[in-house]
Amino acid sequence: MMNMVKYDNQAAFLDAVKQQALLPAGFSAASISFPFTPVERPQGGKKEMNLSLILLDRPTDRFAATFTRNRFPGAPVVLGKTRLAEEAVSGVVINNKVANVCAPGGLDTAEQICHALGALLGQQGHRFFSSSTGVIGWSLPREEIIAALPGLIARMEANRGREEGDPGSALFEVARGIMTTDSFPKARTVSLGNGRVTAVVKGAGMIEPNMATMLCFVMTDLDISRETLRRILPEAVDRSFNTISVDGDQSTSDMVLAFSSAEKGRVSDAEFTAALTKLLQDLAEDLVRNGEGTEHVIRLSVSGAPDPRAAREAGKGVINSPLVKTAVAGNDPNVGRILSSLGDWAGNNGVDLDPDRVTLTLGGRTLFRNGRFALDQETEDYLAAYLREARLPPDSPGYPVHQRSVEISLDLGMGSATAEVLGSDLTHGYVSENADYRT
Repeated sequence: MMNMVKYDNQAAFLDAVKQQALLPAGFSAASISFPFTPVERPQGGKKEMNLSLILLDRPTDRFAATFTRNRFPGAPVVLGKTRLAEEAVSGVVINNKVANVCAPGGLDTAEQICHALGALLGQQGHRFFSSSTGVIGWSLPREEIIAALPGLIARMEANRGREEGDPGSALFEVARGIMTTDSFPKARTVSLGNGRVTAVVKGAGMIEPNMATMLCFVMTDLDISRETLRRILPEAVDRSFNTISVDGDQSTSDMVLAFSSAEKGRVSDAEFTAALTKLLQDLAEDLVRNGEGTEHVIRLSVSGAPDPRAAREAGKGVINSPLVKTAVAGNDPNVGRILSSLGDWAGNNGVDLDPDRVTLTLGGRTLFRNGRFALDQETEDYLAAYLREARLPPDSPGYPVHQRSVEISLDLGMGSATAEVLGSDLTHGYVSENADYRT
């Protein structure tokens, strides 16, 4: 797998992503760019928007979705929920730069774009999903997007002609096109039976998924029923994207869309579930490693919890603590913050945690057991060096230079349930990225 490989430069990494961005049979894809001027900030001048398309060769009734639970959902989320009632759909049109959230006429704009796309393809507009990411509150440049659609379709046709000799090129375009503050594109594929399951995802900030994450598009050519796909997708999302966090903020635009062209043979439901879950788990780790300002990936394993939900919530209570995140960012083994944040979570959620039964391990060293810390100068020095070795460069070179993580284990001593959560540190880079996001 890609996350077991070390890359020496950006070109090698991007080539590996391209080899993973393999369209299943029955799909086409493309991405283009065009300039626009935000009506809300015209003084900022023109900006570049990417417009991407994932299209099935024939409409399919085998599709599923999960969406954000944020109570201020973007127009594409509102529209997407209605699309689930459709008999068949043909794909999704995606833009970056503007999220189309609570903007005047946003839902009508999304519908008009879908209908304009449908008219160009000889299809009905309600067969298309809309997906947007970017600045919340700004209006989509509707006329510019509609004017760009013929060029997008032409690009897709050109990609069809060259995909045989350059596999991965079309979906790789989309993986790059949907990026906003991402440092690198993210795509993965799993071969299964006679077909494959492939997905692309974007996200670097506002990552605290709940039922979905940022933007993710799953494609398969395996013959899986509509009902089965709709049952499996939420389960796979819950075991992957819902176990990660970068900054504790759930976006207004999060969605995972899945489509099947059903052009290849069938596999068992268990096989498909395992493949999809592993695919999304790998992409979830890619998201955390690509988090805004991320210099350390934190992998926290919780055991001995009373139930799986408590295990996950305990883990997120720790990795979302600003004090824990900043200590890791500073390569400071201030491990008291880990127990403090665990106790904070337990106290505020009515969990009767017994300190004498809790065990804390960091970097392979047991640091707390039987109600007492086991710390000395040698341990402090070891942990500081361990954190430094797990650090990613503060200025991303556009690819993950290594796959190391800060490994933390917590045994709550309360039961047999376990969970693993992934998070990131909190750095100056994250603050700068979000302070300067629009300016």
